[in-house]
Amino acid sequence: MQTSIVPTTDHTTYLLLDEIGEYGNLWREMNESETNEATIVQWMIEGQVNRPVRVVAFNTEQGWSRDVTHDVATKLLDLNQKGVALGAAAREFIERVTGHSATAAV
Repeated sequence: MQTSIVPTTDHTTYLLLDEIGEYGNLWREMNESETNEATIVQWMIEGQVNRPVRVVAFNTEQGWSRDVTHDVATKLLDLNQKGVALGAAAREFIERVTGHSATAAV
């Protein structure tokens, strides 16, 4: 019997493409329980990413995939406007993706 890397539950999986300096872009390694929007947003808030480039979501049970980069950037901007402090990488991501500025961490 072969083991599949495709999730067997009806779960939307989120992947984060991050720019890692001289090594280029890489898809961040994540535990299956972390492959969700909330974890990616939290990682960006906490500064656990270098320079987020793209966020992709897919659901194999429902047969779809899409780029959710703008959705995540908008969510971060909304959180920032509600008082959540963001680091430089998250602020740069928001500005690059949405064209709007976020406030600095205080």
